[in-house]
Amino acid sequence: MSKVSKRLSRTGSSNLLVPSRRAVLGGVAAFLAAPAVIRSTALGAGQVIVRTSGGAYSDAIIPTIYEPFTQETGIKVVPVATTIGKLWAMFRSGNIELDVIDTDQVVLYSLEREGALADIAYDKWKSVKPEDIDAAVRTRQFAGHIYFSWVMAYNRDVFPEGKAPKNWAEFWDVKRFPGARTLPDIASGQPPLEFALLADGVPMDKLYPLDIDRAFKSLDKIRPSVAKFWDTGAVSAELLSSKEVALGALWNARVQPLVDSNFPVGIEWNEAMYTCMGYSIFKGAQNMENAQRLVEFASRPDRIAAFLTRYPYGSCVPKAMDLMPPEAFARLPTTPERRSKAFLLDIVWWYENRPKVNDMWSKWLLAGR
Repeated sequence: MSKVSKRLSRTGSSNLLVPSRRAVLGGVAAFLAAPAVIRSTALGAGQVIVRTSGGAYSDAIIPTIYEPFTQETGIKVVPVATTIGKLWAMFRSGNIELDVIDTDQVVLYSLEREGALADIAYDKWKSVKPEDIDAAVRTRQFAGHIYFSWVMAYNRDVFPEGKAPKNWAEFWDVKRFPGARTLPDIASGQPPLEFALLADGVPMDKLYPLDIDRAFKSLDKIRPSVAKFWDTGAVSAELLSSKEVALGALWNARVQPLVDSNFPVGIEWNEAMYTCMGYSIFKGAQNMENAQRLVEFASRPDRIAAFLTRYPYGSCVPKAMDLMPPEAFARLPTTPERRSKAFLLDIVWWYENRPKVNDMWSKWLLAGR
């Protein structure tokens, strides 16, 4: 088991600041679910209420997981676009209006540490083996579902085939690779500390614990070439597609549609950083049994494979990749080849250090204005 896996198995609580996760996967809806609406839905029998990020993500998951689940079980799935702040408000007020939370592991690990989540009933699973989920993203209260990556994206008109940067050290080399850049702001979820350290010569397998001071010194070097620190996936894609920037660190699902639409955009998978989204269940969920059944169903390899044919992320259940058509498999951020050149974000480190990074990032941005 990896160091990250071992650390994820810890339990307990913490009073550290909850991470800001505006626009998770570039698509968290601004819509705040009205409590009365959610409560009226949850009162019906044979339902399960699921937090979703909305947008293209929901468009892909509804026909491939939620509707098939209803057809098989008769249980209606009610997806509700809900902000991360709303999830915390439910927990702190004790007014739990959702059953299943579908979001990224950074958020769910924080909720787990605060005691907001119920155990997943792995011992009752019949249609899928819990151990089929990658061990690094499976805990008592979290079932990893899909991986997504931060990748290097570039304009192919500026950097033709073979001329683009191949690693973050080259991304930082503005003399050899001139052009405006974009990097993620902390409001996107993660500021680019890992990439800054890779650019400064830290090996991928030696990144954690992150040397924060060294990372900010590295960021000082690239800052004059950063046109904008993006806060949402939509902004990052617009910067690249409009040619306002020639290079950027983006979510792979924001770059892939541009590639598919024949925009002159390329992806460099070397030194990509990946993390995962998955499922947890609120402690005190009104539809607990149905919630448990949905998490199991969504973890089936055939369901994940169906979803990933519509949405270009990777599978936390390796068996799902064997069921995918070649054209869909080729878009995954976690094919064996790409995964061998990437690294897994350490969510425990970020949970424990985010308050410090938040403070330093805010001061760093203000100092440069």
